[in-house]
Amino acid sequence: MKSIDFFKRRFVRWGQIFVSCLMLSFGTSLYAASSQNLAGYILHVEMTPAVCALDSSRQKQRKCLEGYSLTISSLLPEVPVNRNCETKSSATLSPLQSTVVARVMPNETERVQLWQNVGGCVPMNASQYFRTIINFAERLKIPTDLTSQNTITVQKESLRQQFTKLNPSLPANGIRFSCQSSRSDSILTEIRVCYHKNGQYKQCASHVVTGCPSEFTIKGSY
Repeated sequence: MKSIDFFKRRFVRWGQIFVSCLMLSFGTSLYAASSQNLAGYILHVEMTPAVCALDSSRQKQRKCLEGYSLTISSLLPEVPVNRNCETKSSATLSPLQSTVVARVMPNETERVQLWQNVGGCVPMNASQYFRTIINFAERLKIPTDLTSQNTITVQKESLRQQFTKLNPSLPANGIRFSCQSSRSDSILTEIRVCYHKNGQYKQCASHVVTGCPSEFTIKGSY
């Protein structure tokens, strides 16, 4: 079974040397600081072709126009319900880091808004937070079914097994799938991956629900 590096968009291939340089530049370890009542993180991976096809208001966004296969919409801290996570701290990144983060989060306005919404609940500054996102994305191996130019139908459990085979430390309950109905189909729109505070995979909590039936469609090129 083949996998694909998250950083490889459709029609774009990154060299191993470039990826290695990124890891040397941004590091591979998470910061050791802790935050009270922080249970972990949830990475939200967006199925870009599906989102672009289903939401006409997004079709002129860069990720749609340039043919991204996958993008990251957020890395959310798991904190008690109703906790205010807003921050007024700066979301400014260095030019190099901004360029790298744009590979998986191309909309700068959305990145800034994300940080302002969650920065108050993470034990790091904006640079460290987006570095963590890059580290998570680089480590997560993606089944080729998710980046194919063809629209295909898959079984939920089969896709789950592909993920756990490619990512041996990811538990079966460490991933959730979200779908949106379109005519008679359920189309995969998002994948959620759950992490401990230290960045290791973990089982998702009960509040992280699966919104897909046993069989659904993966949208290909758009």
